[in-house]
Amino acid sequence: MAISPPSRSLGRSRRAFALGTVLAFLCAPAAMAQTPIKVGDINSYSNQAPFTEPYRRGAELAIEEINTAGGIDGRPLQAIFRDDAAKAGDAIRQAEELTASEGVSVLAGGFLSSVCLALADFAQQRKIPFVCGIASSDAIVWGKGNRYTFQTAATTYMNTLALAEIAAKLPAKTWATVAPNYEYGTSNIARFKQHLLRLRPDVIFVAEQWPALGKIDPGPTIDALLAAQPDAIFNAEFGTDLVRLVREANTRGAFKGKTVVSTLTGQPEYLDTLQDETPEGWIVTGYPWQSIDTPEHTAFRAAYEKKFKDYPRVASINGYMTYKAIAAAIKKAGSTDPEKIVDAFADLTIPTPFGPITYRAADNKSTIPVFTGKLAKKDGKGVMVDWTVIDGAKLLPSPAEVAKLRPGKP
Repeated sequence: MAISPPSRSLGRSRRAFALGTVLAFLCAPAAMAQTPIKVGDINSYSNQAPFTEPYRRGAELAIEEINTAGGIDGRPLQAIFRDDAAKAGDAIRQAEELTASEGVSVLAGGFLSSVCLALADFAQQRKIPFVCGIASSDAIVWGKGNRYTFQTAATTYMNTLALAEIAAKLPAKTWATVAPNYEYGTSNIARFKQHLLRLRPDVIFVAEQWPALGKIDPGPTIDALLAAQPDAIFNAEFGTDLVRLVREANTRGAFKGKTVVSTLTGQPEYLDTLQDETPEGWIVTGYPWQSIDTPEHTAFRAAYEKKFKDYPRVASINGYMTYKAIAAAIKKAGSTDPEKIVDAFADLTIPTPFGPITYRAADNKSTIPVFTGKLAKKDGKGVMVDWTVIDGAKLLPSPAEVAKLRPGKP
C-alpha cells in the first residue's frame, strides 16, 4: 500500500507551529517583564472621601511617575483600590479577595486606626507586607506592631510631642482637654499629657471632656471646659465635631484669651471645611502647602496640580510616599517575595516632597517630618503661618525605647 507524502498545507502548518513555538519562547521573558506588580489598596473611600480621595490621587501620581520611568525592573506597578466602608470586617474581606483572587504582592491603605490594626493582624497571619498610609495610631507599629506592617503618616506620639514642646514654653499652667472618646482621642490626650508633664512638671490638668465620636454637643462641652478656668486647652477633635466646636466657640467668643493647642487642625483637609471660621491664633500641626518652597515640594506640587487641577492635602503626601516606598522596597528586594520585600523595608530611605525619609528597622515607622505653626485667615480661608518643620527622626523614641514599646514583637 502506497503511503502518500504529507500535504503541502500540513507542512506549512507544522512549520508555522514550530515558528510560533520559537517566537513564544523568545518573547516569554519580555511578556513576563510586563506583568504588573499589584498592590491591594483598602481604604474608606466611600465615607471618608475628603481624606481618602487626596490619598488616592497621591498614590496615582506616584504610580504614574514610577511607570513612566520604566516601572520596577520593567514591570508596571498597579494599584487595585477597594472600599472598606470604614469597617474592619469589610477591610478583612477585601484583603482576603485581593490576596486570593488578584494575587497582590503588597497591601496598602488605612484611614481609620481600627481598620489599619485589623489589616496589620491580617498581614501578620498571611505574611504579606502592609503599608498603613494615613492612620496615626502608635499601636499600629508599637503595641500591636509586627514584622509585616509599616506606617507612613506621622503618629500620635510625634504630633503631640511637637505640640508639647511649644506648650511647655507657654506661660499657661492649667490645662483642659477635649477629644473624641475612642482610640485616636484617648491616645492623643495620654501622649500630650505624658510629653508636657515631662517637659513641665508644674502644669496641672484641670478638666477633660470626651464627646462621642460624631456626636459632640458643643455648648455643654465648652461650658464644662470653661468651668474649670484653664489657662489653655488642648483639642484633639476633628472632622464635623471640630467644625461644630469651633463654630460654637466663635459665636460665643468662648476661647477668647485662652491658648488653644490643637493636633491636625492645620491640615488643609480641615481648613477646607472651616474656611472663614478658622480660629485664628490656634497652635496646630498641619501642612502649609502654599508656602513650602523647597525644590522637591515645588516639583511635587506642580505635578499634582497639573494632573488633578487641585492642590495637595496631607493625605496626598501620604499616598504619594506610601507608593514610592513600596516601589523602592520591591526594587531593592529584586523580587515580589513577601519576606524579601519586608527585609528591603528595613532602614529603607526614599526621596519625598519633604526630603528624604526612612522606614526605621526598629519599628517599621517612617521618619516623615511634622509641621507646627499658627492658624490665620487669608482671603477668607484658613492657612498655617509662622510654621516650623521638625525632622520626624527627632520626634520618635530611640530603638532602645522602641524595644520596650514592642515587647516580644518580631
